[in-house]
Amino acid sequence: MSYYGWGWRPYVSAAERRQKAARMIARLKKAGKPVSPVVIEGRTIARTFWGRAWCDNLERYSDFANRLPRGRTYLRNGSVMDLQISGGEIEALVSGSEIYKVRVKVKPVSKARWRSICSDCAGTIDSVVELLQGRFSQGVMERLCRQKAGLFPSPSEIELSCSCPDWALMCKHVAAVLYGIGARLDHQPELLFRLHKVDEKELIAKTDGDLALAGKAPTTAQTLVGEDLSALFGLEMAAAANAASSPASARKPARVRKSKNKEGVRANGAGKARHVATGGARKAKAASSRRREPPED
Repeated sequence: MSYYGWGWRPYVSAAERRQKAARMIARLKKAGKPVSPVVIEGRTIARTFWGRAWCDNLERYSDFANRLPRGRTYLRNGSVMDLQISGGEIEALVSGSEIYKVRVKVKPVSKARWRSICSDCAGTIDSVVELLQGRFSQGVMERLCRQKAGLFPSPSEIELSCSCPDWALMCKHVAAVLYGIGARLDHQPELLFRLHKVDEKELIAKTDGDLALAGKAPTTAQTLVGEDLSALFGLEMAAAANAASSPASARKPARVRKSKNKEGVRANGAGKARHVATGGARKAKAASSRRREPPED
């Protein structure tokens, strides 16, 4: 592309762009303007569900195919020196031959689409933490990523602009910013909901209500189990207790009677012994008296 009809702009290396970006960031911070650069570690732009889903959504549309590779290179080189996401709009500063201003407008999801998403996902996401960490079922992922019906915009729902002289609708600076959004969602996935002007808590509102109700009282099944245990086993347990105690009580009198019988036997034996001894003594006394009597004349 010619530069205003006078040839090509001079090439600026990645190192020079980073230095230029660092100087601009320092000036902006000194002036009190909040600056949020996009920093990529290694070559992987996005690692979480939200970041990857945003980048995958960009790459599925042929409208963006030609310019996206240059945008990835610019982003990895640290050229996106500032990126701010707000309701329906992204503003960014990108370091190239100069510092360019990029603006991306995203049409927020309609109320009808958002209600449909919430209805389809109701009861499947346990908490905001799990939602933002991307820990949910494959079905929820597919619903959120559904083309033209999920949370990720189609090309017709995105408006792009850049202050660079490139005539293309999507220049490399815009492409870098679009990938930068995916990288930012890796760390701040809640910004996708801010972009659409919706509240992510509505996706789990029904689940929270169910959990609250479940915590107030035991379930019907649990109540029935307790009553069934009482009705079915209460009498049997009492009968078992009586059955267990009755043999013991029956054996105890038997032991008493047995001991009494033994005492009776002992008493009878002693009585018989005394009777025999007494009879023997009487016989011996009679015999002795007969021997002592004098013979009759």
